[in-house]
Amino acid sequence: MQRRTFLKSSLASAAAVWAGLPASAVEAAPKLKITKIRYYSAPGYNKPLFNQARGIVEIQTDGGIVGIGEGGSKDMIEQCAQMIIGEDPFRIEHIWQNVYRGMFYPPGREKLHALGALEMALWDIKGKALGVPVYELLGGATREYVECYATGFRASKAKTEEERARDCIEAGLRAYRIGPTGGNGDTAFDFYDNAKKTIEFCKRIDAAVGGGGKWAIDLHTRFDTTEGVKICKALENLEPYFVEDIVRSENPDVYKTVRQMTTVPIAVGEQFGDRWESNTFIEQHLIDYTRFTLPNTGGISEFKKLASMCETHYVGMIPHFTGPLATATLVHVLGSSSPMRCLMELGGGEPERPAYFNEDFVNFKNGKLYLNPEPGLGVKFDPKKATFVMEVTAKTQFPHPILKSPDGAIHNW
Repeated sequence: MQRRTFLKSSLASAAAVWAGLPASAVEAAPKLKITKIRYYSAPGYNKPLFNQARGIVEIQTDGGIVGIGEGGSKDMIEQCAQMIIGEDPFRIEHIWQNVYRGMFYPPGREKLHALGALEMALWDIKGKALGVPVYELLGGATREYVECYATGFRASKAKTEEERARDCIEAGLRAYRIGPTGGNGDTAFDFYDNAKKTIEFCKRIDAAVGGGGKWAIDLHTRFDTTEGVKICKALENLEPYFVEDIVRSENPDVYKTVRQMTTVPIAVGEQFGDRWESNTFIEQHLIDYTRFTLPNTGGISEFKKLASMCETHYVGMIPHFTGPLATATLVHVLGSSSPMRCLMELGGGEPERPAYFNEDFVNFKNGKLYLNPEPGLGVKFDPKKATFVMEVTAKTQFPHPILKSPDGAIHNW
């Protein structure tokens, strides 16, 4: 089917729905199938990590519509991609459940990262096919922009961290995030000494930006509970926007202790995956902000479910930065979610604009990220400016049994 024919029919179907015409008008729209998935490495990004990969995913369909996603390692993308060849890209939740459940072992964070990249591309396809931005498909805009905070501030010519923090706030960003002292290079980390130095560092930053929650700190799980709580207690009167990763979080129960010992706003979760890994922290009010992000959660749909959970328990969302397309995608998700408090991280205080994406794929001004009204995610990808790694055109040769209920829903085998 020619792309032009498909677009004409799809847009007519979408218009029929918005005009209140019968659903049959939509059902008459032609069906698409996924025919090919290509994977590219991001030039200049050389971290060979499973769960911080910056690869670009390109999902092609028989109608000529191509969706773009970001994340996942080569091996994980390859296995997940083999499970979705031939599928209808509009059935996003169905595909997600099949990939999530379909290989017997529950997916770990690395597989979720790959699934999130593919699912991101599926939403891009759907938005492009219907001629609407993804945030419209997710319920429409709930806010005009998303406030941002900076980790570092490249635009500043200042020589001190205090001056850079001041420049950051003057540029319109909501907060400046710092880290604890020490902990870099081969120098041994003295917990007691750096707890004291970190407290003094925070006092200087607070004075530089004029207080008012205009700064935050990530303790990077460097401290044990004793020093972590000591720092938090000392910062309570300074009222930081949040204190992140006070202690390690593999055992949620440790945050029951931390929560009782300090009143600072607590943020956790930049390394987390799906909602089953996160629900205890949210439902038991152990944290004030989640750091969950894309594609780590497994995709846009999963992030929206987490957003609903956060709204239910009055927890804010301040996603971790992972990659440039993930940043643009988060604006669609947060920009269409219920108005909980939210904030987005920008490494260096501004979004990355890699040469392989169009310049305006992200809309940033005065320290804020604005909704992109272009169809899909608003991204155009130039594969000639990235490095081709592989493509998948056939289903897996080693399928695992799939269990379906009488209504066609997928269940665990």
